[in-house]
Amino acid sequence: MSTKITPRDLSNYEPLNSLNAESLREICNKLNISEINKGDNIFLKGDAKADHIFLHEGTIDLVENGKVIKTLQAGTADTRTALAHIIPRNFTAVATSKAVVFTVDSDLLDMMLTWDQTGSFQVEELNTEQNDDWMSRILNTESFRRIPPGNIQAIFTSLEDINVKPGDMIIKQGDPGDYFYIIKSGRCMVTRKMPGQDKDIKLAELDAGASFGEEALISDAERNASIVMLTNGVLSRLSKEQFLSLLNDPMLDMVGFDAAKEKVASGEAEWLDVRLPNEYQSAHIKGATHLPLIFLRMKIDTLNHDKNYILYCDTGRRSSSASYILNERGFNTSVLKDGLKGVELSELEGNDIIAD
Repeated sequence: MSTKITPRDLSNYEPLNSLNAESLREICNKLNISEINKGDNIFLKGDAKADHIFLHEGTIDLVENGKVIKTLQAGTADTRTALAHIIPRNFTAVATSKAVVFTVDSDLLDMMLTWDQTGSFQVEELNTEQNDDWMSRILNTESFRRIPPGNIQAIFTSLEDINVKPGDMIIKQGDPGDYFYIIKSGRCMVTRKMPGQDKDIKLAELDAGASFGEEALISDAERNASIVMLTNGVLSRLSKEQFLSLLNDPMLDMVGFDAAKEKVASGEAEWLDVRLPNEYQSAHIKGATHLPLIFLRMKIDTLNHDKNYILYCDTGRRSSSASYILNERGFNTSVLKDGLKGVELSELEGNDIIAD
């Protein structure tokens, strides 16, 4: 495919434009770009695949029951946001010219939005070193995607730094798992001894920002490789017990939509949407108050300690982080389980909602 999309291109779309440069680069590397012929469907009404689809070139019609509701052209204000990102989609999109669309995995995007909107506060509060590139990198690694956002601060306060030098054996193949490691500085080599062979096989070299050691901790198995330092450096580590406990969700009150709706209707609770402004404007629960996670700490005084807030986002990830922050400050909060994924279309309002 000849179409190329760069991180700079992505910065023209919302909420992608709220991500830092490193996150944009990672998103860019994982895009699915499609060329759509005139007359072809981009998606159908009822499509439940949880992807953010953006129009990059061309024009499309949004169709409801055979009637064109709206025509969208790439490069205009209407196409800065994802097309029909509320799932299931409540209309069909048809290309009226040759078009190019790109798709972003919604879960990956939501995770990166969470890291970007919470990680910077935690880094500042922990008074870490000025060079925090390793921290930004580790937050985007596969291992840390398993850890609930509310536990990230607990992780960084629990890390133990150790100084290492060339030749130090950090992990030995066959030993029981004891620590999870993050390379803060330096470089190491991963090797494995294969049956019937005298020499270890080199598998990889790891540098600052890489992590290792979680497999043996999660599976309670022996180490399946050895890791030796190649340079001087600093490793941060968590004990097996700490690592496993931080894989668990923080103490959050998760509530389903029906129960939450009853609480709001009775006056016992209030909806609080913690997504970005453009996401809220596209679609939100009727009657919800809006306070983006990224501004939560700055505007926390605008919230009422006497209210029970039911927080939500697209998936529950950002609202869990917001709940953790508010609970630490004495607020009474609940988190809508699965976020907007579990909310009927009739309960929503916004620019992207087209009623049946």
